[in-house]
Amino acid sequence: MNLPHYNYFTTDFREYEFYSEGPKGKIRKIVRFQKLQNEPEIYNLAFGDKNPETGEVSDSINSNNNDRDIVLATVANTINDFCDYYGNHFIYATGSTPVRTRLYQIEINGILDEVSIDFDIYGVVGGIPYRFEKNVNYEAFLVKRK
Repeated sequence: MNLPHYNYFTTDFREYEFYSEGPKGKIRKIVRFQKLQNEPEIYNLAFGDKNPETGEVSDSINSNNNDRDIVLATVANTINDFCDYYGNHFIYATGSTPVRTRLYQIEINGILDEVSIDFDIYGVVGGIPYRFEKNVNYEAFLVKRK
């Protein structure tokens, strides 16, 4: 993918860190992959701001640093990196609220042609994955690198 993104770092290819940069300063972000199931292997993608005191990921903070597209492109790049190391497994993602899930869907719509080159993308409704289509509301998303 050739989308503008932030540089990120990892030590184990399951957790990635990067900094969002904007009017609110530098905000540390975390992308974390955790196995949900075997056969097929599915990993949950957790994403949010890193709490500097606890180290935990908060997916409910709206940091509004005016760099949403770059942040989401960075998250997409970590998926590619994760797959390079652990294999082409399904990655499950959903927003912490329906509004945030809808935001992610809008972003996927905007970069669908670019992302579809490398990934198969599915929208989940009622626990069932469907090939991702524009103008359909989804509860969650599954991606798998081709």
